[in-house]
Amino acid sequence: MNPTTSYSHMQKIIFAALCLGALLSITVSAQSTPASATIGQPAPDFALQGADGKTHSLSDYKGKFVVLEWTNPNCPFVHKFYDSNTMQALQKKETAKGVVWLRINSAAQGKDDYQSVTQLASYVKDHNVAATESLIDPDGNVGHMYGARTTPHMFVIDSKGTLIYAGGIDNTPSADPADIPSAKNYVTAALDEAMAGKPVTTPTSQPYGCSVKYASN
Repeated sequence: MNPTTSYSHMQKIIFAALCLGALLSITVSAQSTPASATIGQPAPDFALQGADGKTHSLSDYKGKFVVLEWTNPNCPFVHKFYDSNTMQALQKKETAKGVVWLRINSAAQGKDDYQSVTQLASYVKDHNVAATESLIDPDGNVGHMYGARTTPHMFVIDSKGTLIYAGGIDNTPSADPADIPSAKNYVTAALDEAMAGKPVTTPTSQPYGCSVKYASN
């Protein structure tokens, strides 16, 4: 056997092994990386503790339209919708159609907007919240997964589990309740269009409100 040929062949074998190892490493890394929410793609599943003390998963509501509402108790933009009873009315209207409405607070423990399960339950009762469930995400994993940046930041998932809307609740970035009647509500528009079998006209918009108080903020 020609030594030069043998050495060249060995180099190729080693190179192929290194490439295979790198590919396997990339594959394992990709598998261990949490999914991120993307319009037109399946909404990543999650499990969070609710105001009732129980764990609730997105997958519990398979086959239903789902609204995700990022919220916190102190934000003036949240007050805009809750003090005027607008958000509660939207929750009642959509859940009456079979829509699942999940409120999520991703504020970390130690932040002003953090809520324990007990505090969350009190808020739900005191504000007549009509959402399906109110959840806490104190480690921020779900908030980061969905890219939630503001309160409110809204997401709509269709009955096939596909994310079809992400952004602001409407097109009027104001904390004044007087602006609500003239604003276009993107959440109800997305639900109405999708339920009618139509494509969502506005699948994304700029979210507005207070920042989500993650541990890193």
